Amino acid sequence: MKKVEYEVKNLDCAGCAGKIQYKAGTMKGVFNANLDLYKKRFILEVDEDFEEDSFLSTINIFANSIEPGTEIVKLEEYNEEEELKRREEERKKEELEEKKEKITIIIGLILFLMAIILGRISYNLRIILAVIAYVILGWDVVLKSFKNILKGNFMDENFLMTIATFGAFYLGESTEAVGVMLFYKIGEYFQDKAVSNSRKSIEKLLDIRPEYANIKNKDGELVKVSPKKLKIGDIIVVKAGEKIPVDGIVIKGNSTLNTAALTGESLPIEVDVDSEILSGSLNGAGTLEIKVTKLFADSTINKIISMVENASNKKAESEKFITKFARYYTPIVVISAIIVGVFLPLILGDFNLWFGRALIFLVISCPCALVLSVPLTFFSSIGIASKQGILIKGGNYLEALTSVGSVVFDKTGTLTKGKFKIDSLEAINCSEEELLKIAQIGEYYSNHPIGKTILSQLNSEIDEDYMEGYKELSGFGVVAYYEGKEILVGNYKLMKEYEVVVEEKEYAGTIIYTALDREFLGYIYISDEIKSDSKETILELSKNGIDSYMLTGDNKKIGEMVGEKLGIKKENIFTQLLPQGKVNQLQSILDNSNKKVIFVGDGVNDAPVLSMADIGIAMGGVGSDIAVETADIVIMKDEPSKIIEVLKIANINKKVVIQNIVFALGIKILVMILGVFGIANMWMAIFSDVGVSLLAVLNASWGVKRYFK
Repeated sequence: MKKVEYEVKNLDCAGCAGKIQYKAGTMKGVFNANLDLYKKRFILEVDEDFEEDSFLSTINIFANSIEPGTEIVKLEEYNEEEELKRREEERKKEELEEKKEKITIIIGLILFLMAIILGRISYNLRIILAVIAYVILGWDVVLKSFKNILKGNFMDENFLMTIATFGAFYLGESTEAVGVMLFYKIGEYFQDKAVSNSRKSIEKLLDIRPEYANIKNKDGELVKVSPKKLKIGDIIVVKAGEKIPVDGIVIKGNSTLNTAALTGESLPIEVDVDSEILSGSLNGAGTLEIKVTKLFADSTINKIISMVENASNKKAESEKFITKFARYYTPIVVISAIIVGVFLPLILGDFNLWFGRALIFLVISCPCALVLSVPLTFFSSIGIASKQGILIKGGNYLEALTSVGSVVFDKTGTLTKGKFKIDSLEAINCSEEELLKIAQIGEYYSNHPIGKTILSQLNSEIDEDYMEGYKELSGFGVVAYYEGKEILVGNYKLMKEYEVVVEEKEYAGTIIYTALDREFLGYIYISDEIKSDSKETILELSKNGIDSYMLTGDNKKIGEMVGEKLGIKKENIFTQLLPQGKVNQLQSILDNSNKKVIFVGDGVNDAPVLSMADIGIAMGGVGSDIAVETADIVIMKDEPSKIIEVLKIANINKKVVIQNIVFALGIKILVMILGVFGIANMWMAIFSDVGVSLLAVLNASWGVKRYFK
């Protein structure tokens, strides 16, 4: 199974997008299809039976029959300059189209009002003005409808609007016919505007992508290169006001960085020599020389962009339902219109009366209010979360957050800061200096926060040439071979595993046991600090009826002490767990929960449980790469309280989605019923289609935002 991606051109109809997506999903070799109307992308999951040329030929014929002018083409390889040029051309084209549409609507509106006012004086004048207004407003709609008829497509909105307005003219309701076309155009204009604004907000979010990097050439001069061309170890220069292109370490200079685009935090952070910095940050007043530590493809900024761009590929169940529902809604309404307009007159007589009522069904037969507003709500919610430093990888995860019953936390780096300090040393068969030096040699290659803490106290250089071997035993510690000697640095279980004679001790922190050639050298006592918002997060989860659990590899005394301070129930604290133990314990929690379970972690050891949970949340700021890749949601600022924020966004998103579905369907069904009994007229039908669509789209665009103002 592989993914292929195409560009979609000249498609603005949400209902048509759903039909094209459904058609693609039924074609040979296509396992799954997702047409993203907002990003103009068509993403397919295909197998070995997929034939690209045949697919593009067939789908383009079908797409053109649904929406004339629609093209699905191969996506060209990304090029920064060409992409910027393309965006500018699209922007100018959109502005021109928007200006033309505005002028058309204004002229049509003036003529429409003149037809109503002057029509009282002269019936003929009303007809003439109405016809002129109709031609100006609806010529393109009528033209598209006739083209679609030739292609056998009788169910698109252009054809239905044409029949409805022609029918109104036939019944002598000329101003109503113009009104239908006028307000249809106005609705389309504002819908397109809302979609365009949402697309621009995501593009603005993606503007954090650095366009270039300054690197010194052989002559010492600065030249601009693409960030993609940088290699690990390259030295780049970032001037004041420029974006950090890739992750790295400062080797010269000091400055302040604005990390709002990454973490949502507006306060700048100070950096100087040896500071680790993330790509996408904005440099302040100083000039920095930075040593590249990650390729652009692996850097923080590229991962964020990939997450945001791909978020709409994983659709929520409510989005899938609406897309499927739209395929049946229009045919059902049209069939109902035929029954009312054709069959009822055969039984009850008075063709004109029932034909007029049938036109009401045709006017409200377009499902765009739902097809547009529901995905747009998820789109807006994911965008809002991104601005707050919360990256959600898909609408399906956002929807799952509305039915959470338990949150399972890792301890170190998640509920605690993961910034350890050495409290004291207890040397047994050596000096404290020798104990620390041996431990530092053992932890030389370690990326674990405790290992880094021990190495931070380094007073003398370690000769790497004498390092003969190293291995990390997950849940135990490390084994290193240096100058022919075996060094063990880890917990009591490591000592026991290697048959080192040692007394096990208890401490309200972490104890690091150190041995040289199976002879025990001493204890290193290390402590961690609880994050300031951890307790508040646990309390808030409890208020919302959500249980909190803590899984840790630390000993029982430390785990229970931290859990007690945070307010986690004693029976929900599980200690001394190896990676497999975490997996088993989480499986037990999943088996006993009738709601969704979240796991929150940050380390390499958390990757299995992050992928196993219903929703995996990684603390991305200090989290390991594998944890960030595995997780469904990434919190960039490492604050547990962000979990409360994302739950709030998910619940508001659900509320807005339900509002739109109930409002749109409720009004349409009500007007159809009233239409059958002759209570609703054409103006009510116009509101139930155009008005409801417009209100639903506006609610989708700004409904979530208003809760955060």
